[in-house]
Amino acid sequence: MQIFEYGDPTSDPVLIQPVDDHDLSVIETEIAAIRERTADFRLIAVKVENWNRDLSPWNAPPVFGNEPFGDGASDFLNALLPLCADRRKTYYLGGYSLAGLFALWAAHETDAFRGVAAASPSMWFPGFLDHIQTHPIKAKRVYLSLGDREERTRSPVMATVGTRIREAYDLLRGRGTDCALEWNAGNHFRDPDLRTAKAFLWILNGGGNNDA
Repeated sequence: MQIFEYGDPTSDPVLIQPVDDHDLSVIETEIAAIRERTADFRLIAVKVENWNRDLSPWNAPPVFGNEPFGDGASDFLNALLPLCADRRKTYYLGGYSLAGLFALWAAHETDAFRGVAAASPSMWFPGFLDHIQTHPIKAKRVYLSLGDREERTRSPVMATVGTRIREAYDLLRGRGTDCALEWNAGNHFRDPDLRTAKAFLWILNGGGNNDA
């Protein structure tokens, strides 16, 4: 597991983000955007070996291309948890696209993360909304976002992303979670670094200032 660290290594809070090569190519922009609006922090970027396998909570057929989704999320989460071993620190998990979905799923599996920063998460993932309806979330704050053109796609599965993220937002709010849903301009591929920075900033800076 490759790990890349940014910010102050002694800082609390600690941000954990699963990344691929594209995320790493723009992560300095993301770091700079976070630094503009918050105090010291530490960000641990964890390179994902196989995106569709390692971030998927269960098997699912391909929705683009020919690569199906695996069931490696449990193993990947278990590999991340040692990074959260210092209980004096406050940990936040976040990411973009399928990494955002993984972060939201992980927050239903463990209480290691105080907040979730899910930027343009893959909420269309088959069966995911049904899963979170029956599994209480353990994080205190959840940030969700989507591009305003993301649900305009020819894929009937991916076109459900807007409906699913609205339903997830309503579900989390209904359960008392401090939750935000923000709409960004553009499709799924626009400004992932800045969208991820916004997601982390919201949870870092107190969310909706709801301490429940």
